[in-house]
Amino acid sequence: MIEVVYALAHKQWIISIPYEDGMTALEAAERAGLMDDHPEIRSRPLVLGLFGNEVGQRHVLEDGDRVEICRPLSLDPREMRRRAVATGRHMGQKD
Repeated sequence: MIEVVYALAHKQWIISIPYEDGMTALEAAERAGLMDDHPEIRSRPLVLGLFGNEVGQRHVLEDGDRVEICRPLSLDPREMRRRAVATGRHMGQKD
């Protein structure tokens, strides 16, 4: 099985699809149907990851892989740290 994952800030979708020899990361992402359900994915260049590491769309998968459909960061991590320091908070601290 292959897992295809798409996550927003407060919600995530994990779809399992059958593994087939020679399946690429792009094929898995398309077969999972998440791009049809979430049109915003197609509104920018598609970036895919495999267990947290970026891979090309033609990357050949192995049984048990997890393909992640990446989205852009909402804010640059350095800017997030600057804002936290400016308000006297620590990273990850809730208001």
